[in-house]
Amino acid sequence: MALQRFNSLIFAVILSIGFGNVYAQSKAMLFPGKPGLVSYTYRKDFEKDVPSTLDKIKSIGIRDMEFSNLFGKTASELRTLIDQRDIKCSSFGVSYNDLVNKTAEVAEKAKILGADYVRVAGIPHKSAFTKEEAERAIDDFNRVGKILKEEHGLTFVYHNHGFEFEPYQDGTLYDLLMQKTNPKYVSFELDILWAFFPGHDPVQLLNKYGKRFKLMHLKDLRKGVTGNLSGGTSPENDVVLGTGQINIPAVIKAAKKAGVRHYYIEDESSHVDVQVPKSIAYLQTLKK
Repeated sequence: MALQRFNSLIFAVILSIGFGNVYAQSKAMLFPGKPGLVSYTYRKDFEKDVPSTLDKIKSIGIRDMEFSNLFGKTASELRTLIDQRDIKCSSFGVSYNDLVNKTAEVAEKAKILGADYVRVAGIPHKSAFTKEEAERAIDDFNRVGKILKEEHGLTFVYHNHGFEFEPYQDGTLYDLLMQKTNPKYVSFELDILWAFFPGHDPVQLLNKYGKRFKLMHLKDLRKGVTGNLSGGTSPENDVVLGTGQINIPAVIKAAKKAGVRHYYIEDESSHVDVQVPKSIAYLQTLKK
């Protein structure tokens, strides 16, 4: 009996040490857990077969998704498929036109999917983004953001795409969007590549605007690529996180301080089956 008690005590000590090591490792990690994923990353696969693509995504450990396409399914059908795989749709991306002109329909789909956020990526503009185009968007965002929040319990977020950083007064038109949208109804999703590409530091933006950022797209820009204000570059310039030009650890630290709630990997390249798992693995190597 004494020997059994001794062995039990030893086992308990070993077990506690093991859990202690796991806890310590978790505490030391800069990015604990797994990131989410933008559906656009696997758009070509989704267009062929939604269930098998979701199986693939689940197999690499993804449980949080931002969908901006239903890929031929109804919102209810897609919700059933993701529920079966224990995947959550936390953000639903829609077009600017649908946001403004089909607000109730957008809200209904978002709620069916289980999303907390409705996201728009881009503002209609003819050439170089102008103050007038920015102010029209500000009015739309404030109005629709209020409807989504007060009538549907959803949070509207705007996703930058690079062109918004046209110079304006002492800053940029992106600053104007931040300054004139109502924080109660309008939040932001920071795409770090589309902040870096037009010449801005994602870390500085996170430090400056803090909790306005609720969501983030994690992506990296191929070394040697020079950016501009066009809002466009080759999809093949998306590379594995940590192998490009962006200081990913600094971004993660600033994002955690700002209170970013969801981090989605977005990779537009033709090598996602190789690059996405490597990006996930890279995030697990980051230490505080």
